[in-house]
Amino acid sequence: MDHHLFIELSLILAIGTSISIVMKLLKQPLIIGHILTGLLVGPTVLDIVRTSGESISVSGESLAFFAEMGIALLLFLVGLGLNPKVIKEVGKVAILTGVGQVMFTTLIGFIVVSAITDISTIGSLYIAIGLAFSSTIIILKLLSDKKELTRLHGKIATGFLIIQDILATVALVFVSANTSGGVDPVDLFLLIAKGVGLGLLLWAVVKLILPLFTKTIAGNQELLFLFSIAWGLGIGALFLLIGLSLEVGALAAGVALAGFPYAQEAASRLKPLRDFFIVVFFIVLGSRLDLNGVIEVLPQAIILSLLVIIGNPIIVMTIMGLLGYRKKTSFKTSLAVAQISEFSLVLMLLARRLGQISDETLALVTMVGLITIAVSSYIIIYDEKLYRVFEKYLSIFEKKKTKGQRSASGNQFLLFGYKKGGSEFVKVFKQMKKKYTVVDYDPSIIDALEKSDIEYVYGDMTDIELLQEVGIGEAKLVVSVVTDHDTNKFLLKTIEHENPNCVVICHADTLFEAAELYAMGAGYVMLPHYIGSEKISNFIKKSGLNKSEFRKYRDKHLAYLKSHITDEDIAQAA
Repeated sequence: MDHHLFIELSLILAIGTSISIVMKLLKQPLIIGHILTGLLVGPTVLDIVRTSGESISVSGESLAFFAEMGIALLLFLVGLGLNPKVIKEVGKVAILTGVGQVMFTTLIGFIVVSAITDISTIGSLYIAIGLAFSSTIIILKLLSDKKELTRLHGKIATGFLIIQDILATVALVFVSANTSGGVDPVDLFLLIAKGVGLGLLLWAVVKLILPLFTKTIAGNQELLFLFSIAWGLGIGALFLLIGLSLEVGALAAGVALAGFPYAQEAASRLKPLRDFFIVVFFIVLGSRLDLNGVIEVLPQAIILSLLVIIGNPIIVMTIMGLLGYRKKTSFKTSLAVAQISEFSLVLMLLARRLGQISDETLALVTMVGLITIAVSSYIIIYDEKLYRVFEKYLSIFEKKKTKGQRSASGNQFLLFGYKKGGSEFVKVFKQMKKKYTVVDYDPSIIDALEKSDIEYVYGDMTDIELLQEVGIGEAKLVVSVVTDHDTNKFLLKTIEHENPNCVVICHADTLFEAAELYAMGAGYVMLPHYIGSEKISNFIKKSGLNKSEFRKYRDKHLAYLKSHITDEDIAQAA
C-alpha cells in the first residue's frame, strides 16, 4: 500500500511538472496548469485521484490532507502580515465591501438563476450563495506572485476576502445544521463563546508567555522554522476542534504573531513549504471538477460566469466609489471577486449529499467555477492593461472629490509617505516657502495631516493617474520616505518618463537597492542604517574618546528626539 501511494503521488507530481513546463513555455499562468493537472488525474480522465464520492483513492486522501496544509500555511503567512495597523487601515472598507458584495451578489444571483433555469428555490439559493464567495487562496497566491499584497488594493482585497471566509464559515454551520433539522441557538451561542474564549487564551499566551521565549526561538533558525509550523497548524487545529474552521484558526495564529520581531523571518522560511502545498491544493481543486453533464448546462454556466466576472467587480467598485476611493484602486481591488471560491464547490457537494440539489445543479456550479477561476487568473495578471482599456469608462465609480483629497495643483515639492521622517521634510518645505503636497494612504496619517493643516492627497503612489493629478510632471523636487523598493522603482521610472529634470530623493534599505535606484536616476538615496553609522564615525574622528564630548552629543541627540516624538509614537510604543 505504501509503494502504491508513493507511485501515485510521484506520477501526479510528474504530470503536474510536465504541464507546468508547457504552461511556462506558453507564458500562461501556472495556476491554470495546476488545475488542468487536477482535471487530468481526476475521475474525469485518468482516474488516479478520487477525492469525493463513495470511493476515495489513497492518493486522493493524501492530496486532500496536503491541500489543507497548504491552505493553513497560506493563511498563517497572511496573518503574519496583518498587524493591527493594517487591520485598522482597511478594516472599515473591508467589512463594508465584503458584507455588501456578498449580500448583493446573493440577491442578484438568486433572481438570475431563477430566471434562466428551472432549478428549485432551495437549489437557486445554494447557487446564489456559491456565486457570492471568492477564492481567498487563488487571489492571495496571484497577489503574492505579483508582490502586491502590501499595496492598497492588495490590503483591501485581503481584508474583504477574510470577511468572506468568516461569512462562509457561518454559512457552512447553517447548511450542516440542516441534517439535524435546523440551527440550535444554544449550540450557536456555545460556538461563539468557545471562539471568544480561545481568542482570549491566545491573546494571553502571546502577551504573557511567548515574550519569555522570544530570544530562544529567534536565536536558532531551525527552531524558529519548527515553532512557526507548530504554532500555525496547532492553533488552526484548536479552532477546528471547537467547531470553527481551520482557515480562521490559521489566520488568527498569524495575526497573533504579527507584532513579533521575528514574524517576517518566520514567513520567509515557510514560503517554500507553503508553495509546495498550495500547488497540491490546486491539483486537488482540479480533481474535484467533475465535467460529466457540463455540455447541457453550458449556456447557463456562461451567463452565471459573466455575472461573477463582470457583476461582482461592479458591485465592489460601486461600494468603494461611495466610500471615496479612486477608480484605479477600486478597479484593481474589485478583480479579486471575479471568480467563485473553492468553498462554493464544497457547499454544493454538501448540498448534494443532503439531497437538496441535483447532479445537474452541481455540474452547473462546477462549470462556473472552472470558467471563472481560469478567466480571473488572466484578469488579475493583466490588470494594468485592462485598466488602461476601461479607464475612461470608470469615472462613474469615483466621486469628484475622492477620499481625503485636497487641491494639489501647482506643487513645486512632493512628499510621498510621511510617517518615517516625512515631518522633517515638511518643516524644510515650509521654511523654504515652497508649495508642497504630502501623498499617503494611511488613514491615521491622513487624520494627523488634516489636524496639522498640511496639504495632502490620499492615495497610492503606484497610481499613475494620481501622480499626474498631483503634478508629477511639473514638480521640481520629489521625496519618497516609502520603504518599499518596488514602489520607489515605479516612482523613478514614472518621473524619468514624465519629468526627467525633477530631483528625486528616495529610501533604500540595502546598498544594492541604493545602487539600483541611483542607476534609475535618483538624485539622492537615503540609507538610514549607513547614515547613522557615518555620522557617529565622523563624530569619533572629530572628538576621539572624550567621554564628556559623547555626553554632550548624547544630550543634544536626546533633546532632538524628544522634540520630534508625537502622541502617535507614544501610543504605538505603549
